[in-house]
Amino acid sequence: MINQVVIINYGMGNLNSVKKKLNRLCANSIISSDPVIIRNAEKIILPGVGHFQMAMENLKKLNLIEILNYVVTVKKKPILGICLGMQLMAKKSEEGNVSGLGWIDAEVVKFSINDKLKYKVPHIGWNQIRIIKSSKLMNNIAELSEFYFVHSYHFACNNRHDILNETDYEYKFVSAIEKENIFGVQYHPEKSHDAGEQLLRNFVNL
Repeated sequence: MINQVVIINYGMGNLNSVKKKLNRLCANSIISSDPVIIRNAEKIILPGVGHFQMAMENLKKLNLIEILNYVVTVKKKPILGICLGMQLMAKKSEEGNVSGLGWIDAEVVKFSINDKLKYKVPHIGWNQIRIIKSSKLMNNIAELSEFYFVHSYHFACNNRHDILNETDYEYKFVSAIEKENIFGVQYHPEKSHDAGEQLLRNFVNL
């Protein structure tokens, strides 16, 4: 179907929450793990909640890695990773000590917090973002907008040009990335009210 956004179903993630938000935007979207549907997608959303190693194992079991590599790195279709979905775009993760999809030159590392009374891990709740570079994904989203986070691990980019947002949680960490057609957000736009809805609208309208 024309302009279809495919939400990847690999058994981990708030699929229906993302779908509900896209429905509010009147976006043509579908939840699927069918390689044929993914191949024909106009845009892709890779959600995710849970363990990095298990997520990679699920993608392998469902034979989704090859088709995702094709549509993202060959066909250059826009893709948005959400939370764990963004982390899977890295080369590797400390969570399970396994390789990721390798689209971004980065590692996923656990929060290293000193003041554990003030800064709990996992990082749960609302926090502000800083916009590091110009991006269509950030259209009509103000500097220091608040988004909802739930995570114990975060991105560590080796190439600063890939960083789209940073957030402070005792120290600065990467909260969004952008490289060509590849976008990722550590926060949950589907749970982030107006700012999150605007971000999803921007992605759909790329």
